[in-house]
This record gives sequence, C-alpha cells and structure tokens, in this order.
Amino acid sequence: MHRRALVKGLATLLSLGLLPLNLYARAVAAFTAEQAADVYRELFGSAAILPSDRIHIKAPEIAENGAVVPITVSTDLANTQSISVVIDENPNPLSGTFYLTEDSAPEFSLRVKMGRSSTIRALVRTADGVYMSGRQVKVTIGGCGG
Repeated sequence: MHRRALVKGLATLLSLGLLPLNLYARAVAAFTAEQAADVYRELFGSAAILPSDRIHIKAPEIAENGAVVPITVSTDLANTQSISVVIDENPNPLSGTFYLTEDSAPEFSLRVKMGRSSTIRALVRTADGVYMSGRQVKVTIGGCGG
C-alpha cells in the first residue's frame, strides 16, 4: 500500500512540474520571435488586427528605469478570450499572453523590461476578432538592451 502511495505522489509531483511547460508551449514560437509582425502571425494567424479605443494601456510616458516598467492593460470589449502585450523594440517583443475565461476580469498589471524607447501594444482577441491599441513609452536608462 505504501509503495503505491509513493509512486502516485511522485507521478503527481512530476506532472505538476511539467504543467508550466505545457502552458508555455501554447505560444512558444511567439515568445521566441524577434519581430512584432512574427508575433502577430504566430498568435493570430492571418486574422485582421483592428485598432480599438476600447483597450486601455496605463504606462508611464517616461520610464526612468527600463528594467522595471509598470503596465496595466484593461478592456471593455465583450467576450475577451486573450490579451497579449507586445513591445516593438525589445529583442523578443512578446512580453506576455493571458488567456481569460468568461468569469475573468479583462484587466491585469505587469512589470516589463524595455531595452529602449518603444511602443507598447496590447492585443485583445475576442469572439468577434482581434483588436489592438498602443502607447509610446520613452526609456531614459537601463533596460534589457544595456
């Protein structure tokens, strides 16, 4: 009996340890892309990306330290399925993709690393299509580019 419990426990721990890899694998090509256009293609295929004023990006106009730039993204678009954050001038532009359920609030905050001044773009996938909004942030020092 004890041996079965031990084997079952080890199997559970191993599967929990691999869970983050499965979640990351959804967009692995998008996270390793070096151009924003490649990120869009990996995440959304050939879907048209339309501009929207219903996506709100809160970020500083000037980031004094590019190593830690706070961003808040929210939207009031209905049926939001995912929200992605892309920073055009970063070596790997995709900073994060968040998959939402019907019960999730389409709002989140994160801190990103920016190598240089760039446009931060939030892309929202809904049941009706893909929408985008952007905000320019000027980085004065630091960041991932040196």
